[in-house]
Amino acid sequence: MTGRDFVKALASGEAQPPPMARLIGLRVAEVGDGEVTIACDADEAFYNPMGIVHGGLLCTLLDTAMGLSLQTLLDPGTGLTTIEIKVNFLKAVRATDGELTAVGRVVKRGRRVAFAQADLRDGAGNAVANATSSLLIAERP
Repeated sequence: MTGRDFVKALASGEAQPPPMARLIGLRVAEVGDGEVTIACDADEAFYNPMGIVHGGLLCTLLDTAMGLSLQTLLDPGTGLTTIEIKVNFLKAVRATDGELTAVGRVVKRGRRVAFAQADLRDGAGNAVANATSSLLIAERP
């Protein structure tokens, strides 16, 4: 199936999400061409020693949103991996901040490398983090 069909199957529940997505409760909310929205409820299980949601979760959500946005543009048998990611943390996140929503968008797709960006917001719509990434496009082994 195409990458877009796969991401749509994740959104509808027809395809099993990968173990990491199940572990953190990640859901695919919207699927477009080169754009994906994902969501996650961050509770105290994700807190770091400072009593806020660990930046690793925020980075994971941003990376996943960017990767899935590129996946929507890929042909069958083609996959991707992140080459580089740059994250800006804008606001501390707590369990009381509501559902986290990340929107990933492909900025430019080449034959072998693509560039994407993502924004992460809390339940009140406040920007909490953003990221840019370069991704490698390759045939799946």
